[in-house]
Amino acid sequence: AGGSRYSYFGHDEWQERAHEVKSLESALAVRGRILSAFEAAELETDEERRREWLTFVVVGAGPTGVEMAGQIAELARDTLRRDFRAIDPRGGRVLLVEADDRVLTAFPPSLSRKAARSLEHLGVTPLLSRTVVGIDEAAVTVEAPDGRSEAIPARTVIWAAGVTASGLARQLAEQVDGDLDRAGRIAVEPDLTLDGHPEVLALGDMVRVRDEGGEPVVFPGVAPVAMQQGRYAAKLVRDRLRGRSTRPFRYRDKGNHATIGRARAVA
Repeated sequence: AGGSRYSYFGHDEWQERAHEVKSLESALAVRGRILSAFEAAELETDEERRREWLTFVVVGAGPTGVEMAGQIAELARDTLRRDFRAIDPRGGRVLLVEADDRVLTAFPPSLSRKAARSLEHLGVTPLLSRTVVGIDEAAVTVEAPDGRSEAIPARTVIWAAGVTASGLARQLAEQVDGDLDRAGRIAVEPDLTLDGHPEVLALGDMVRVRDEGGEPVVFPGVAPVAMQQGRYAAKLVRDRLRGRSTRPFRYRDKGNHATIGRARAVA
């Protein structure tokens, strides 16, 4: 269960400017950068540079990006609104950049529409059908489908776009001549075992599960999938020790649930 990490789509140099929130350490660092941006804006006397500090760009409108954008907007609108003298945090901009034409693309369109409305209510501006083509110290450059590009002055960029599987998946594939997809995930059997190696189970973000017919099954990239697979793996081992058979893994979807802010549930 090696998990995954964020992919910068061949631009690893962006990682220095666009920070991710895949670990507790990185999340704490991002929180510090967000709070420091408001403090820098408070001390800045140049209005243009102040707007740069008060502009926050979140790249990727999946569950993580949606929640992060909502949290920043809630922080600016509610939590910090009385903490400064020279600035009004509510005047900050929170931009959510997504290459697709809607937010939460892994969820039903009806949920995407509800999420977009909730985001806009919080003060987040979704920039849909926009691809990030450049990130530097003072701006994020996005490109529209017609090829036009726009540089958005911003000092704080948070990366919540695509992910790639742990390098452990590739190592396993090399050992068993396994199949990897574009995201670096290794294909596993319906019972989460490697093809030809029933003694090895792999699960979570680093795998792609096949059904009984050999076709890949698409699961949402959320924690409940890996949690259920972990419980299934434990049951499989226990059943083997007792000489029992185990049915193939089935994900039990308990409802699409994504939150914006601390209290606003989209679904």
